[in-house]
Amino acid sequence: MAVPKRKTSKARRNQRQANWKLSPLNLVKCPKCGELMMPHRVCKACGSYANRVVVKVD
Repeated sequence: MAVPKRKTSKARRNQRQANWKLSPLNLVKCPKCGELMMPHRVCKACGSYANRVVVKVD
């Protein structure tokens, strides 16, 4: 098996691990009500998907 020639320093190891961050949500406007929603999901405000009412929302 391959063996590292030198010890990986804490700074180098932590720089590699620091790149795991959350990306911002991609939000689009609902074509029916104009509320921000995630694409390819049912709108939580009006319950529509692809310009059809799928879920009844109170």
